[in-house]
Amino acid sequence: MEAGGLPLELWRMILAYLHLPDLGRCSLVCRAWYELILSLDSTRWRQLCLGCTECRHPNWPNQPDVEPESWREAFKQHYLASKTWTKNALDLESSICFSLFRRRRERRTLSVGPGREFDSLGSALAMASLYDRIVLFPGVYEEQGEIILKVPVEIVGQGKLGEVALLASIDQHCSTTRLCNLVFTPAWFSPIMYKTTSGHVQFDNCNFENGHIQVHGPGTCQVKFCTFKNTHIFLHNVPLCVLENCEFVGSENNSVTVEGHPSADKNWAYKYLLGLIKSSPTFLPTEDSDFLMSLDLESRDQAWSPKTCDIVIEGSQSPTSPASSSPKPGSKAGSQEAEVGSDGERVAQTPDSSDGGLSPSGEDEDEDQLMYRLSYQVQGPRPVLGGSFLGPPLPGASIQLPSCLVLNSLQQELQKDKEAMALANSVQGCLIRKCLFRDGKGGVFVCSHGRAKMEGNIFRNLTYAVRCIHNSKIIMLRNDIYRCRASGIFLRLEGGGLIAGNNIYHNAEAGVDIRKKSNPLILCNQIHHGLRSGIVVLGNGKGIIRNNQIFSNKEAGIYILYHGNPVVSGNHIFKGRAAGIAVNENGKGLITENVIRENQWGGVDIRRGGIPVLRSNLICFGYSDGVVVGDEGKGLIEGNTIYANKGCGVWMMSSSLPHVTSNHVSYNGLYGVAVFSQKDGSSELPRGHRAQENFSEDGDAILWETELEKEDDPLRRPITIALVESNSINHNGASGLYVQSSEALHVITNVIHANGDRGITVAQSSQPTRVANNSISCNRQSGVKVEAQCKVELRGNGIYDNRGHGIITKGDSTIVIENDIIGNRGSGLQLLPRSDTKVIKNRIHSFRAYGIAVRGRAKALVQENIIFQGKTSKTIFQQISNNRECIMQNNKFLVFKKKSDTWRLVNPPARPHLENSLRRPSAAHNGQKVTAMATRITARVEGGYHSNRSVFCTIL
Repeated sequence: MEAGGLPLELWRMILAYLHLPDLGRCSLVCRAWYELILSLDSTRWRQLCLGCTECRHPNWPNQPDVEPESWREAFKQHYLASKTWTKNALDLESSICFSLFRRRRERRTLSVGPGREFDSLGSALAMASLYDRIVLFPGVYEEQGEIILKVPVEIVGQGKLGEVALLASIDQHCSTTRLCNLVFTPAWFSPIMYKTTSGHVQFDNCNFENGHIQVHGPGTCQVKFCTFKNTHIFLHNVPLCVLENCEFVGSENNSVTVEGHPSADKNWAYKYLLGLIKSSPTFLPTEDSDFLMSLDLESRDQAWSPKTCDIVIEGSQSPTSPASSSPKPGSKAGSQEAEVGSDGERVAQTPDSSDGGLSPSGEDEDEDQLMYRLSYQVQGPRPVLGGSFLGPPLPGASIQLPSCLVLNSLQQELQKDKEAMALANSVQGCLIRKCLFRDGKGGVFVCSHGRAKMEGNIFRNLTYAVRCIHNSKIIMLRNDIYRCRASGIFLRLEGGGLIAGNNIYHNAEAGVDIRKKSNPLILCNQIHHGLRSGIVVLGNGKGIIRNNQIFSNKEAGIYILYHGNPVVSGNHIFKGRAAGIAVNENGKGLITENVIRENQWGGVDIRRGGIPVLRSNLICFGYSDGVVVGDEGKGLIEGNTIYANKGCGVWMMSSSLPHVTSNHVSYNGLYGVAVFSQKDGSSELPRGHRAQENFSEDGDAILWETELEKEDDPLRRPITIALVESNSINHNGASGLYVQSSEALHVITNVIHANGDRGITVAQSSQPTRVANNSISCNRQSGVKVEAQCKVELRGNGIYDNRGHGIITKGDSTIVIENDIIGNRGSGLQLLPRSDTKVIKNRIHSFRAYGIAVRGRAKALVQENIIFQGKTSKTIFQQISNNRECIMQNNKFLVFKKKSDTWRLVNPPARPHLENSLRRPSAAHNGQKVTAMATRITARVEGGYHSNRSVFCTIL
């Protein structure tokens, strides 16, 4: 635009000298001039905004170096807010007629100061009329008595902030008042600097030092750009108060106290404050949040589908069976066979297959050798990640999560949860936003049914940031809370509300502390680098903890104890220096669909009476165990994926009674599931494992409520024996299941497949260990090993294709009944010296060794078994000739006669038989989504990551 031949830049330079009224007149000339005035945002509008003595930088005190989106808009918002206090100007209407001719009274300006019209504030107030303006010139004004405000006035300090100091105690008895650009300190006779019980007061650009401010409902207040040094604001039953862009420094108690339920009796200013709040920019996010970490986990979408094999006699190899090759000429028949250890256990020496356990079709087999294929069809549970498999972890590879496990943004979560959205948008009681609380004792204290909303504030270097007690409710959105000397946010005595989108870090105690029946919604926060736990729930505390990032805390990411009972779902809990989630001292909780990874201790640690429901979580890449169930730990551990932890998948200790069911436990560094007890004097942990320390106790534990809530949760059914049921335990570094315990244990309907040592090792079992209806296949050594002095019952299991013996036992009371022990590299069943075993109604076949081998002075009853011939006619049964304690009765030996002979496992079909022992996962609690599980358990012989074609157990 050019006017009068002047370029646009020159017009902007000229207009930059105009004052506010002149700018307004110029903007009304035409549209071109209007747009020209708007273009002065970073020049003249910025100068006007910063030059106004009634306000400070729009982003003070938290971000004074960040410019607002529009200086003009910031100036406009402050100008409109400064006029709020006059909205109730009274117009006396004696009659309609007189109102038509009444002249509008002009506001007077009264000057106070040396040489001015008045020498004190009290004398000026005595002469003031409605809505007059009282200007205090630089100086110190000390009032010797309490000042009563009986008429609405505006009190403004002249000059720079700090040049006008007012030592007074003011009691407001009028409908509205505004105070601006003043420094308040308390009078000698009272710490109360300002008090109102019914009217509206507005403070702009003031400093308050070493005193108190009190506002009682239905009174209201609006405070902007003020500094409070060791000053306490007390709000009692206020329907609505607004504190914006304020700084609270060095409080000896709480900076702000909000007490009492908001008054139903509202004054005239309530609706104007509410409209002002709704017209201002919201702090709710509109875009997806940037995550501090990129957490992804690579998964493979291969279905867990049933496989079928048949025992058939064929003259040549099936094209669908595993590849085999002929031996080199001159090679010895036994040169490729497994070696036998000192205890008689056979260890295969052939290379691994892609799934960690080869089908034992040997590379040295002749092309014309007969083959037998076993027929069975069984299914298993789907792991938590949408039915997909997790492949072997690749060293140094990035972790990529499937889309179903990536965290939602706060806006997405609020759109899904309408109640949370309504709560986030509600305003009641006190609104505190864009304020700074620092270097004091407390930030905001909400009590006795109080209501407070906090948006975009910073709380730092305090004893605590926010306390909410006695049925009070808080809404906290997008606040920064850090370096508190105790907990960041503290709720107790039925406190609640919404804590969403906050950044809570570097606090000396818990980031969020929930106690005594408090029940908040904790949503989409980042809680990290705490010197203790991220979130603590205790003393019958509850709450919903959802979709948070909790990481790098010194103690547990979430710590539940003393009857705490939260719902923990959809969180990412990672890189903690202790456990991801710890449940202790009779803690409870429903823990579902969380990603718990890379924690130094157990992903989930359950001890001393803890009884949580742990369902459908991904627990991976931990530096210790996946799940630890310590002394007297209980609970339901169901449907979790426990993957690639350096320790064990599940580690159960003495006197613990968990129900471990329908989990996918794979690629862990040590045992898949380990059960260990030191009660009988055993002091050594299993090979390669180190005991974990207990969590530190709170010194004030006796303060928590000790009464136990009624056990009415249907998810927690009473369990008197530890139960490992319906799990898929595969590709772990050591044994799939290791038992060294003096307590009873049931191991039922599990898939134990392709583990790096034995399938099941029972090293100590003074009480009966019952192993029933499991599929134990393709493990690197024996399927099952029972050490001396153990009591074990093996019933209804399918033990297939292991690289050592099927079962090897030294136990003094071992019962092997109705199992299928087929296709193992070593003997089907090996009884070692001094063992006492009953072998009844089993079907047994060894690949190259004996079906049953008895070594030394073993005591055995071998009765009503079917024993198939192996590679040669000598591989059915081996017995020491002078062992009279081995009794053979009514066994059936099947020997080849001709190639047309066919053997099938048909009556009964191949074990395990699961139809009558299946159970479905429990229903989800509180409507939480739980991944669907299949109702049958896989007993697979083939590897976990083959294509959908059948993979056969070949018997040669």
